[in-house]
Amino acid sequence: MAAAARVFVLVLSLLLLSALSVLSSRDLVKGGLLQSLKRNSTMGDTRLHPDFGGGGVLNNEAAVTDPEEIVSMVHMSIRNSTRRRKLGFFTCGTGNPIDDCWRCDPNWKNNRKRLADCAIGFGRNAIGGRNGRIYVVTDPNDDDPVNPKPGTLRYAVIQEEPLWIIFKHDMVIQLKEELIMNSFKTIDGRGANVLIGNGGACLTLQFVSNIIIHGIHIHDCRPTGNAMVRSSPTHYGWRTMADGDGVSIFGASHIWVDHNSLSNCADGLVDAIMGSTAITISNNHFAHHNEVMLLGHSDSYVQDKQMQVTIAFNHFGAELIQRMPRCRHGYFHVVNNDYTHWEMYAIGGSASPTINSQGNRYLAPKDPFAKEVTKRVDTAENEWKGWNWRSDGDMLLNGAYFTASGAGAGASASYARASSLGAKSSSMVGSMTADAGPLSCRDGSVC
Repeated sequence: MAAAARVFVLVLSLLLLSALSVLSSRDLVKGGLLQSLKRNSTMGDTRLHPDFGGGGVLNNEAAVTDPEEIVSMVHMSIRNSTRRRKLGFFTCGTGNPIDDCWRCDPNWKNNRKRLADCAIGFGRNAIGGRNGRIYVVTDPNDDDPVNPKPGTLRYAVIQEEPLWIIFKHDMVIQLKEELIMNSFKTIDGRGANVLIGNGGACLTLQFVSNIIIHGIHIHDCRPTGNAMVRSSPTHYGWRTMADGDGVSIFGASHIWVDHNSLSNCADGLVDAIMGSTAITISNNHFAHHNEVMLLGHSDSYVQDKQMQVTIAFNHFGAELIQRMPRCRHGYFHVVNNDYTHWEMYAIGGSASPTINSQGNRYLAPKDPFAKEVTKRVDTAENEWKGWNWRSDGDMLLNGAYFTASGAGAGASASYARASSLGAKSSSMVGSMTADAGPLSCRDGSVC
């Protein structure tokens, strides 16, 4: 009987381990099991940090000690680009330092990788596939997420080597499952009209680094999952249901999302959670969506204190409702964006995030009860009044108002370094964001 009992216990243990091994790391985080099972995730090839445990990847090296230094660098880039424009150094300049870095080159097609040197803000070091070869996507299909065909986007993004991924022609890519990207990849849609989504899955950046997403239409992303999906040439695993985000950034760092069009997804258009940091979201056009951008997993997830995000030169457009962004814990520099639509609020947060709003244009809706740009979510005033929320040089139109707090409510030294250079005038926001979204780039002419 004792021997039989030991066999039963052994079999039961093996069954339990087998069951746990097919859970994705996303479920293990939600279930609080990652600390004890950090080596047992089926997505084990997704660059888990060796110290990962207790619910988060540690991106401490990617986060900067003094975020105000990066804010100052952003201001310096904007100021220098604007001065060069005024002096006539280039004819296509807008004062947008990202675009002025590369768009004036009519030979952009042969100099694609120059883009990797043009990011600003917290995601400035995202090099994507700059040090790799160019890979051309020729096939828009996604027939087998476990065994993707060469020539497909999925085949390209799972490779171990750095790749700069471009497209042979216009295409609509309807993904069967999440597009799980490997590190050091650029998806570059310039020269083609590329749509990802269209009722299928979209992009997942999970425990990876150095990703650039540029020039893509990302629309109508829907939840998928409960399926096997490949994440590298040597590994695939079980994925539970995804939320249906346009771009899901999960425990990732050095990410740059630039010049894309995002709308009408099942959950967020861009969501960054679980200790993600070193992110720049720039020159995008957002429209037709409820909860636009979530930055921070939960109020209790303190690892997101290292989250640092730059949101610059974006156009928040038609039929948007809220979360542009909705922040937790970290530092968020919102600079020279154009907010032409919101129904509830533009910028919200909880868990004491630092929000530095500079040189934006906020056009309030007609609704007299929705004029406030800001919203403290489920927090009493005696708590949020100490949070550092600042408005500097913002243009507030049609009755819009920004409720500052903490260091942002007065002349505190907290923002001294950032304010010493000053944000670019909000009067320039129109020209700086006029080309938000994918650009029309033709060979032999400037984009």
